Amino acid sequence: MAVALLLVLGAALTVLGAGTAHAVGYRYWSFWEGKGSGWAYATQGPSLVRPDDGAVQGFRFSVSEDSQDSAKPRRTPDFATVCADTPAKDGTKRVALVIDPGTAADAPAGETPPALRTACAQVAPGASTAEALASVAKPLRYSSDALLCAISGYPASGCGEQVSGSGHTASASPSSSHPGNGRSGPSTGVLVGLGAVLLLGIAAVLQARRRRG
Repeated sequence: MAVALLLVLGAALTVLGAGTAHAVGYRYWSFWEGKGSGWAYATQGPSLVRPDDGAVQGFRFSVSEDSQDSAKPRRTPDFATVCADTPAKDGTKRVALVIDPGTAADAPAGETPPALRTACAQVAPGASTAEALASVAKPLRYSSDALLCAISGYPASGCGEQVSGSGHTASASPSSSHPGNGRSGPSTGVLVGLGAVLLLGIAAVLQARRRRG
């Protein structure tokens, strides 16, 4: 019976290994908020956040599984430097923006990411981050569920699509590819396969017991 159980365990590990070998990520613009000298992943979308005067907001295009491993903007949030040439003005606020299109490895096939840039948006006091971004980085492109798809026209197409572990785009609709929907761990198919293996193993153990009886 010990041998049978070891075979079951080995088969289960094989199934789990096969399920985790093909990790997928999502290619999208992530949204960050400057916190001191670092970045914090935003908990709300740019259309909902209304930054204060002097805030720094960042955007980074990359491929990641979820917010836990998402790449941060490659520039330290520094309001004084970004807005040095934009004097304060009554009735407005200034928001420093860091727009990082990422690397060639993260770019969709056939596209080259533009250079990282910063901009100082001077907008109305109640303006959202999305409005501040629109004032300095048009054209913006959004999906039907308000996912930010492109900044300054980059990328030209696609929106939060799934990307396989090999870097190739997987078949998935934008609605199912929203950042944060990525899950770590075995997929449903893997769990079903594991259940089948365990059932077969239990049956084998029972049969061995009957033969001994």
